[in-house]
Amino acid sequence: MNIAALPLDTDLAIPSATHQTYLAIRELVLNGDIRPGEKLKIGDLKLRLNAGASPIREALSLLTSDQLVERIDQRGFRCAPTSQKNFDDILTLRCALEEMALRQSIAHASSEWEEKLVLIHHRLAKARREDRQQFEDTHKSFHMTLLENCQSPLLLRYCSQLYDLNVRYRNLAGRSETYGSRDVAQEHRMIFEAAIRLESDKAAEHLLSHYRQTGDFLRADQSA
Repeated sequence: MNIAALPLDTDLAIPSATHQTYLAIRELVLNGDIRPGEKLKIGDLKLRLNAGASPIREALSLLTSDQLVERIDQRGFRCAPTSQKNFDDILTLRCALEEMALRQSIAHASSEWEEKLVLIHHRLAKARREDRQQFEDTHKSFHMTLLENCQSPLLLRYCSQLYDLNVRYRNLAGRSETYGSRDVAQEHRMIFEAAIRLESDKAAEHLLSHYRQTGDFLRADQSA
């Protein structure tokens, strides 16, 4: 079970059917297959996921803790809407918490962590964007590996949740005509090389620049 994928207050002993349904709906939301603000009808999701009504309701309740789903007046659910203000809040928190986690991770650097970081960066460099799910999984693994040596499980959980909240906005930014001009692989390489050299100031600088550029592209896309 991917503990980092679960909301902060989730009981890890949830039934497997609920967990699988939770993961399936979560991916639909994060990938933009369910649009922001879209009403989530139990009947439609039963057909789409080939799942029962009870696991779907339980999964949607769990996703409200992730802030990916909203309950509508206790009568139903909808995909959480997006807004510039919400994105700015996510970006501000993400930069603050991930800088803290990255600096702590580098301060506690070990050969095991460095070897794992080298391996996951190599996999990310080889990952093909055409295989969206594999790329997204590898991309998140790279960012979480950078932070995982911080020795604070709670901080990691918050960083993981903020990463997921940001994914939908990154997908929106990806629609910008100029987004393809970014050399994202080079941005990752600069973060990786500074971290592996244990240069915490440079690693943090490159990481925050990486996130803020996505924000700049999103703002340009929405104002176009």
